[in-house]
Amino acid sequence: MSGRNVFYAQSGGVTSVINASAWGLIQGCRARPDTFGKVYAGREGILGALDENLIDTSLFSDDTLEGLVWTPGGAFGSCRYKLKGLEQNRTEYERLIEVFDAHEIGYFFYNGGNDSMDTAHKVSLLASELGYPLTCIGIPKTIDNDLAATDNCPGFGSVAKYIATSTAEAGFDIASMCGSSTKVFVMEVMGRHAGWIAAAAGLASEQASQPPHIILFPELTFDADDFLNEVDRCVDEYGYCVVVASEGIAYEDGSFVAETGTKDAFGHAQLGGVAPALAHMVGERTGHKYHYAIADYLQRSARHISAKTDLDQAIAVGEAAAHYAAQGMQAVMPAIIRGEGDTYTWTIEPADLADVANHEKFMPRDFITENGYGITDAARDYLAPLIEGECFPPFKRGMPEYLRLDLSRCIEKKLAPRGQ
Repeated sequence: MSGRNVFYAQSGGVTSVINASAWGLIQGCRARPDTFGKVYAGREGILGALDENLIDTSLFSDDTLEGLVWTPGGAFGSCRYKLKGLEQNRTEYERLIEVFDAHEIGYFFYNGGNDSMDTAHKVSLLASELGYPLTCIGIPKTIDNDLAATDNCPGFGSVAKYIATSTAEAGFDIASMCGSSTKVFVMEVMGRHAGWIAAAAGLASEQASQPPHIILFPELTFDADDFLNEVDRCVDEYGYCVVVASEGIAYEDGSFVAETGTKDAFGHAQLGGVAPALAHMVGERTGHKYHYAIADYLQRSARHISAKTDLDQAIAVGEAAAHYAAQGMQAVMPAIIRGEGDTYTWTIEPADLADVANHEKFMPRDFITENGYGITDAARDYLAPLIEGECFPPFKRGMPEYLRLDLSRCIEKKLAPRGQ
């Protein structure tokens, strides 16, 4: 006899390995038919539950779903949709429970970042209040690496590998042309409040003369004059300067260098391109010829260069989520725990969602050099193991062969549309 059904949703900005977590969870559930019934995935994340658009993953074979392991993006669709607090919008939370009840769903797995862990925690509280039997488990995912209670986040290691590699490769390009052409190159990376991705660029260099020469962290106040002086110093000493800037760098008054004045779907300030802002600043104040690049979606979707460590951890947190639910755990998230010693090891342990929700983990000051423009040996020791290993996807006719699931086959709806 099978157990109660499962609802799984992907949330927010996706990663190159979030689908590997989905695969780990689905396989973990399929291995326990006495505990779990069908695994439903929400089409476009949590909206799939609110709108009752549920994809029955039992329609896909094990062989088909194995393609999730090497496919970037969100295979079932994600969304930027933040459920407000229970007091502000209790109706939406009750709608979730209504849909879960209609489809005999007893397990809710939410694969996302800070806001998602908060949502999973709130849903668990409401289900308990209403007396509805629902197990809520968070599955960590964020390229920003800013989730609390875990050493690192699945998705980050692969972005770190991509950014470090891109910085090194671009550095060779600029170095070869700087005598008569471009002298300053600025690359913008993601990271609103935490500079982990920008820090990863530092792995590209082994000595001061190698790029990146300047890393700009959101944890530190941006000083335009000091920055431009450092650019000039690097050009004078090395012939060129490579800058890697986090999108979230801000002035002393708290305003973002790249702020546009608008808000995104989560209510965060919309950032409009720190790379061009810095590059134009360099051009106007120093006269150096410049180029810039915005890694944007490329950094989080680059499955062709994902880190094997990251992939292994992404699968492991999905498997652990199924295990925790089967063990009767409630409102927890599989966290990655770094082992002691010189050799990198890691394990998975449960962390309470209450200790994760709406907390951010920032770069420690001792990970940043005294002048504020580089990473220390402590940061290198932390970052280096996370980008280890290669796990290339299969290729066909020179292109990666990624999985595209048919998301049109949602199960039959049982309820009236939301809001009616």
